[in-house]
Amino acid sequence: MTESIETKVVHAGFGTDPTTGAVVPPIHLATTYAQNSPASPVGDFEYSRSGNPTRQVLENALAELEGGRHGFAFASGLAAEDVVLRTLPSDARIVIPHDAYGGTFRLVARVHAEHGLGFSAVDLGDPRAVEDSITDGVSMVWCESPTNPTLATVDIAAVAGAAHAVGALLVVDNTFATPVLQQPLALGADVVVHSSTKYLGGHSDVVGGAVVVNDDALADKIRFLQNAAGAVPAPFDCWLVLRGIRTLAIRVERQQENARAIAAALEANPNVSKVLYPGFGGMVSFLHAGGEAAAVAACQRTRLFTLAESLGAVESLIEHPALMTHASVAGTTNEVDPSLVRLSCGIEAVADLIADLEQALT
Repeated sequence: MTESIETKVVHAGFGTDPTTGAVVPPIHLATTYAQNSPASPVGDFEYSRSGNPTRQVLENALAELEGGRHGFAFASGLAAEDVVLRTLPSDARIVIPHDAYGGTFRLVARVHAEHGLGFSAVDLGDPRAVEDSITDGVSMVWCESPTNPTLATVDIAAVAGAAHAVGALLVVDNTFATPVLQQPLALGADVVVHSSTKYLGGHSDVVGGAVVVNDDALADKIRFLQNAAGAVPAPFDCWLVLRGIRTLAIRVERQQENARAIAAALEANPNVSKVLYPGFGGMVSFLHAGGEAAAVAACQRTRLFTLAESLGAVESLIEHPALMTHASVAGTTNEVDPSLVRLSCGIEAVADLIADLEQALT
């Protein structure tokens, strides 16, 4: 029987505990596990950096939700991205979005590029740019859809075709869409990454990352690096993400409803020059007609939208990307318009959220 994503998020990775019948997974805090003889563990685990029962439940759930064969949990979204980049030779060449998340750009341009990685930043929503940039010699294409913070969408299947034509892998950051709204592996992607801090966790109380793949050989590389580099989440963090996943579908449904109504209200506001909303998801960005100073002032005047970084949680957040999450791209091809404001719409009453924005934009 094929289950809907709304059902999968409730049951993914775990049925009931076979020992106690518990309907939620236990938190296994043990760091080490007994062995019958050297290199012969009693069970499936020997040391919790290499594997932990609670983390295994989360990793199974991640793979199931994204329709993949192998799931991996990490201590943060950037730790997950770092391991994916480490699967490449140091002198490889990759393509990234021209409006990528600032942390991704920093990781590529200021960490891996310093050790030989070549990269170019391209508008992956432009078919001509895709054709011109994804050529022989490119090993990986990094994609966000929707992008952060301009919320542009990308034809994942088309970019996958272009990448595979030259032997490159396609990585899709699915943090904004979540597996409830989009499953990139089914569209041809080779790797899906998440900051599970965001929608998967959903309550602003845990930092984490995720990688999901289908290819067994690629999974072996990621598994080795996960253990060798060691950026793994603690068991309690894994449990928090699992708890968040159980309400993912219903949260995303409400957040999306709120975002659509907020986008429509912003369209009618004379102090907003442009609304950036792809028609789905809980994220909305807009350009303030008054420029940077007015955008910053609006961020400081909201009462229900908390001025803070991050996104995807039950409470609504507002931020100024050029000064906050995307400060690392200042002066580069990925620089963010300083009049841009990004909203993460929560699950509050939408009329209250709209009223808050309207008073902040006056």
